[in-house]
Amino acid sequence: MSGVVFAGEAVGRAVPLVAGALGASGIAVAALPSRLAMRAELRKRWRTWAIAAPVFLGTLFLGAGGAFALAAALGVTAVGEYVRMAGLPRAEYAVLLVAAVVLPALAWLVPAAVDARAVDLRVVTLLLVVAALPALLAGDHERGFTRCARTVFALLWIPLPLTGLVVLGDKAVAVGLAVALGDVGAWCGGTALGRSGGLARPLSPLSPSKTWAGVLGAAGATAVALGAVGAFTPVLWAAVLIGCVLGDLLESMVKREAGVKDAGSWLPGFGGLLDRIDSLLLALLLAMVVTA
Repeated sequence: MSGVVFAGEAVGRAVPLVAGALGASGIAVAALPSRLAMRAELRKRWRTWAIAAPVFLGTLFLGAGGAFALAAALGVTAVGEYVRMAGLPRAEYAVLLVAAVVLPALAWLVPAAVDARAVDLRVVTLLLVVAALPALLAGDHERGFTRCARTVFALLWIPLPLTGLVVLGDKAVAVGLAVALGDVGAWCGGTALGRSGGLARPLSPLSPSKTWAGVLGAAGATAVALGAVGAFTPVLWAAVLIGCVLGDLLESMVKREAGVKDAGSWLPGFGGLLDRIDSLLLALLLAMVVTA
């Protein structure tokens, strides 16, 4: 019961910040001139945020059960998008779907099973065997290694990090809020400071629009967000910032090899779910490591 209380307190601290951010950004978007090319896109993004924020905070307010439901729903959806990009067969899809539900369920019902300190050689071995089994049983000598490697990556990238929504408790609220505002800060920093000079240099050819100016903006926004909900520590801030910066590049790498612009097309203003939670996934995983 204490986890529910702590989550409720964290959500209570986050609500004024989220409401203020949505209100201010809503007024700003509504005031944009009609001739601005990005006006329609920004309005779509704001509407998506206006729906997603209450869902995220509301489910976490319910405690571990709500966090499990959120993690499983996000995992199942994200796994579907990943499988389409990676071109994995149905057998691997089934493995990933089961993991997307079972891992958060274990985090809820048997917390020690997915505690960051328990993710040792036994867990790594189990993930490897589960990922390799479909290709081994099928005798796939042409694509078996590729199938196994892409499945292991998916297990470590999607279901495992999402268990952080359950095991991190009140910190899951702080991490989610910091990542969301970090993305906004990165966009603002890149727009304001990333036009020329050293800060305009791209981080990686994988995503030329991501610059060092964006990193600076994300650094400031994540620090403010964590501080506003009373969760700031240098180590947690570093974990969230790295997640914000590298999570997006990680998904860009996957999409470029798959030859697609977005992971999906159903989420207004963002594309697919993975396009929205790519930074959150890595931030949650790193947060579990540094708070273990």
